[in-house]
Amino acid sequence: MKIRKAVVPAGGWGTRLLPATKALPKESLPLVNKPIIQWVVEEAVASGIHQVIIITNSLKRPMEDHFDRSFELEYVLARKGDTKMLEEIRRITDLASIAYLRQKEQLGLGHAILVAKDLVGDEPFAVFLPDDIIDAPVPAMKQMLQVFERYKCSVIAIERVDPEATSRYGIISPKPIAHRVYQVQDLVEKPDPAEAPSNLAIVGRYILTPEIFEYLERTPPGRGGEIQLTDGLKLLLERQAIYGYEFEGVRHDAGTPIGLIKATISLGLKDPEIGPELREFLRSLPVGTSEPAARTPK
Repeated sequence: MKIRKAVVPAGGWGTRLLPATKALPKESLPLVNKPIIQWVVEEAVASGIHQVIIITNSLKRPMEDHFDRSFELEYVLARKGDTKMLEEIRRITDLASIAYLRQKEQLGLGHAILVAKDLVGDEPFAVFLPDDIIDAPVPAMKQMLQVFERYKCSVIAIERVDPEATSRYGIISPKPIAHRVYQVQDLVEKPDPAEAPSNLAIVGRYILTPEIFEYLERTPPGRGGEIQLTDGLKLLLERQAIYGYEFEGVRHDAGTPIGLIKATISLGLKDPEIGPELREFLRSLPVGTSEPAARTPK
């Protein structure tokens, strides 16, 4: 069955990026020259998914407005003759068919996905966590769709992390079955390095079968009263196989200040308009200081 819908949980408070996110959604923060949320929606579209369900809260209107028409702005750009930017603004509006659902209480990732149950219906679907920006020659989700088409089961994105970092991730117990593909034997949420079954960490891309909703509804709240997706996946694993796919590409955690800065630099260097000047600026920074080197007047 073709994956037609994507769920993007974006109802969190963005506490890791405070105070920048006190009044502005973290998903609206700029990453190079467009907001974080647009990178994720564009990955979905580039993977062949054009129906996007974004889970929001009452403070996320700027994110919603970004994908809406702005007749005043279009009028100004048309008057200025800025046809290139006018086309880009209209492209954003027509990028995908986007629906918004509010998560009235922030009760965890599993709860956020449950909010989308009625709109998703009885079909498999993709999940994109906007904190994770994946730079890949072939979109990470498109790679995962190939795995799904082969096995017809839930697929979770995984990457290798330093063994000392396992306590920050969900970790799988893997059984290798193909190149970059593992059958998941178990999932452990944030294990101590000494107890981790591997260093293959679950990151922010999933393809889930609709049965996950049944198990999320049965998942009791864990720490902080939150419903964890990992707990729901453990229950699903008792009924269906789950596969982990070690995607090709580089993941950036745009949900932290340093991660957002690194992502901006890495992706900015690849931008044809921004890249050359950014590279020149970085080269001008003397080693051991954050200040640019003094330039000799011409």
